[in-house]
Amino acid sequence: MADLQNLLAKKSFIELSARERAKALLDENSFRELLDPFARMMSPWLPKQNIVPQADDGVVVAKGTLQQKPVVIISIEGNFQGGSLGEVGGAKIAGALELAVEDNLKGIPTAAILLLETGGVRLQEANLGLAAIAEIQAAIVALRQYQPVIGVIAGSVGCFGGMSIAAALCSYLIMTQEGRLGLNGPQVIEQEAGVQEYDSKDRPFIWSITGGQQRAASGLVDAYVEDDRQQIQQQVLQYLIQGQPELHRSSNYDFYLNHLQGVDTTVQATPLQVRTLYQGEQA
Repeated sequence: MADLQNLLAKKSFIELSARERAKALLDENSFRELLDPFARMMSPWLPKQNIVPQADDGVVVAKGTLQQKPVVIISIEGNFQGGSLGEVGGAKIAGALELAVEDNLKGIPTAAILLLETGGVRLQEANLGLAAIAEIQAAIVALRQYQPVIGVIAGSVGCFGGMSIAAALCSYLIMTQEGRLGLNGPQVIEQEAGVQEYDSKDRPFIWSITGGQQRAASGLVDAYVEDDRQQIQQQVLQYLIQGQPELHRSSNYDFYLNHLQGVDTTVQATPLQVRTLYQGEQA
């Protein structure tokens, strides 16, 4: 009975839209959206290819507070073009992070929360999207000198491509069981290396390699939580209070390079082998 009550009390985070997710994390009535849909900041490139654009280009940027701590939340809508980033959406994210840096220089300790549901760069805006993602990555590195940058990968769209590198630069990463994280998406790997190497239709296998539980067990993310708004909010708040980590994961590259040099790429690694690679016997 207690388990049933706990289940009924939970409210899904994944089922929310990008804008609703941002509101769910912030203190009540503190949500203030920057460049909202009424600003009509749409991609000029999608209509040229007969693709209907979205008024916010699939990126929601909001300022507010979490337990009275000033934050900027950047939430990507995975249901629009697979959460892919182009010129406008990428510029919104980079600009928001750069403004957060300016806040800190002015004595306003603004942290950033990235809600990542993205396949990476938008193919229809390839070079522009790549440039925008590079600016996002530079802004994350600049901001994390002052305040933590917290990434949340909750839904099944996951986080891939150039934005997976941005995720790796975050001070902390939070994932759910449904989330996925990887440099290349399953379909891209299958297309380039063949179905024998990576079957994108084998969902249990895909999640066993790139899913939230596996990434947490491998030490590649900091927290593994359930799909519950309150749990995710509390975990984000914990990292805000904790502040910057002693060593950012991306600064510990010697550890990862040394371990990766011992990988046998002629065979498909199992989930346990991946965990053991990074975590040793404790995996």
